[in-house]
Amino acid sequence: MSVVKINVLTVPAEQRETLEKRFASRAHAVEGSDGFEWFELLRPVEGTDTYLVYTRWRDEESFQAWMEGPMKSAHQGGGEGGGERPKPAASGSTLWSFEVVQQAGPKSE
Repeated sequence: MSVVKINVLTVPAEQRETLEKRFASRAHAVEGSDGFEWFELLRPVEGTDTYLVYTRWRDEESFQAWMEGPMKSAHQGGGEGGGERPKPAASGSTLWSFEVVQQAGPKSE
């Protein structure tokens, strides 16, 4: 059964561009991970400073393997250019976890 992980990031207005640029610079970094199914970075449009990072995985084990491997090394490594690690763009983070119990795709014609 697929699982969805949503990282809920509180991002002050002055850090939005920084956050989006950091995600863009790592584009496709997760796609080759075993069990990875989907990714979306969702920008708030009104009334909140909360971004959602949506990922979908084949199972919990695939997500955990990514967290302990590629994700961990990406967040522990040096900053851009191998220097000091940059300050986080988000001021807070919460991880939501869900199991996919129903889904629908576009209707084929």
